[in-house]
Amino acid sequence: MDSQLKKGLLDGCVLTAICEEESYGYKIIGQLSPYIEISESTLYPVLRRLEASGAVRTHNREYNGRLRKYYSITEKGKTQLREFYRDMEEIMTIYRYLNSRGGKL
Repeated sequence: MDSQLKKGLLDGCVLTAICEEESYGYKIIGQLSPYIEISESTLYPVLRRLEASGAVRTHNREYNGRLRKYYSITEKGKTQLREFYRDMEEIMTIYRYLNSRGGKL
């Protein structure tokens, strides 16, 4: 898969995973792994990039004697996620066209 396309998909998946409630890395991986191959080494750069862009904010909270970093979506992230869903609708239209024409080769 094209790396830029995958990058956009991963951003959308991560933002979707935290759009209703804050979450932490391991839980996000658990939410996404049935749908897309993702590891810690993939997830954390995505989260850092989203945080740097202002789409995600973080805070630390103690859990079982250790600090755990929680991620939540910002208003900018929600706007980015809405744009992602619009883009996905367009991609699905293109996919249906391609599949009807030659996807059975």
